[in-house]
Amino acid sequence: MSALENFNDLAVFAKVAKERSFTRAAAQLGVSQPSLSQTIRSLEARLGIRLLTRTTRSVSPTEAGERLLRTLEPRFEEIELELAALSALRDKPAGNIRITAGEHPAISILQPALATFLPRHPDINVEIMVDYGLTDIVSERFDAGIRLGEQVAKDMIAVRIGPDVRMAVVGSPAYFDAHPRLQTPGELTSHNCISMRLPTYGGLFAWEFKKDGHELKVRVEGQLVFNNLALRLTSALAGLGLAYLPEDQVTAEIAQGRLIRVLEDWCPAFPGYHLYYPSRRQTSTAFSLLVDTLRHRG
Repeated sequence: MSALENFNDLAVFAKVAKERSFTRAAAQLGVSQPSLSQTIRSLEARLGIRLLTRTTRSVSPTEAGERLLRTLEPRFEEIELELAALSALRDKPAGNIRITAGEHPAISILQPALATFLPRHPDINVEIMVDYGLTDIVSERFDAGIRLGEQVAKDMIAVRIGPDVRMAVVGSPAYFDAHPRLQTPGELTSHNCISMRLPTYGGLFAWEFKKDGHELKVRVEGQLVFNNLALRLTSALAGLGLAYLPEDQVTAEIAQGRLIRVLEDWCPAFPGYHLYYPSRRQTSTAFSLLVDTLRHRG
């Protein structure tokens, strides 16, 4: 009997080995745990080698099991991608799309686009994971990610989805009643600044400036640190310090006099956000439609 006679057995093994649990694998596959155990025993008997080490608390692949898993995983992934591509050939585009993005592009680009895209395509589901880290979209099984143009890896396909981005240093009128207005970025070190911590950098985010070819990064300090855009904005509005925020998020507050902008001539525009995905990815119709919707045409 050929070892490859039943591909279902191999798929079952791959699921158990990856989950390291018969219970979780059985739940995901929709079969009973005894049935799953019998399938694995039959596969091991057919191959004449033990693939899994079982204890009362855990399941782990043997050396042979690890080798087989490394061989199977990418091939099953290719099969899943091809099946997804085939399902996209139906009359109505359908499927699930997972995207990882920072908070700013999720709010300023994705949310407005999806408000018009999803009603037109009721069989397409989109999951957005907001994450400031530089997520590995391949290992985390995302369909795409969003980063600033300068951060996209060279082996990825990148599609520009937004205009140039510009930052703004802002404070409330109450804050500037008690503190002098700034003329240069260096003066920030004597101000109470609302900082941001990014997981990628491991520390506080340095505020970046550029003028007449001179680039400057300032490590600011203050009483507040957030990893959230909304909290930095509301804290600045409350007069708790200066904030460094995307210009489009504070335009209305500046126009209404609720925030005062400083160092504007030190904040030039830089390349905007790009959607990126692996060049080897087999794109579905649903994914292609979303990419086309997001594509920047300015």
